[in-house]
Amino acid sequence: MESTGTNTASEPGIAPDLDLDLVTVPTRQGLEAVDIIRRAASQAGGVGPVLHDGSDDTLGFLVPPGTADAWDLPGSACTQTNGRGMRFGDAASPAAGSTGWLLPPEAVGPVTDPEVLRAALGEAARLIEAADNCR
Repeated sequence: MESTGTNTASEPGIAPDLDLDLVTVPTRQGLEAVDIIRRAASQAGGVGPVLHDGSDDTLGFLVPPGTADAWDLPGSACTQTNGRGMRFGDAASPAAGSTGWLLPPEAVGPVTDPEVLRAALGEAARLIEAADNCR
């Protein structure tokens, strides 16, 4: 998977040092969602920075602050930073465990639009279900 690209998310004015929320999903669904968002980037924004955990269980999409207040997509979680932990301006690899960047901030730009992410995760879940049912 590439780690470069541009992002035309609808919130380009987000300051780089602003606290952000983090949407976490299973890795398989997250990777599908990254591909879906990149294919549709010309229509509805792009994918922002994405974290992966060292065990390859989850991906985390950085989204605008406040997203967690209304996030209710089954199979995912959205965590508020509330000024704790990593901030968007931290371009170095995160220090927690062996977590690292799948798509680093300097390669993709602004955070992922929550509505674009929600749609991509839904489509990814349907694609995975269809693929699993073909076996």
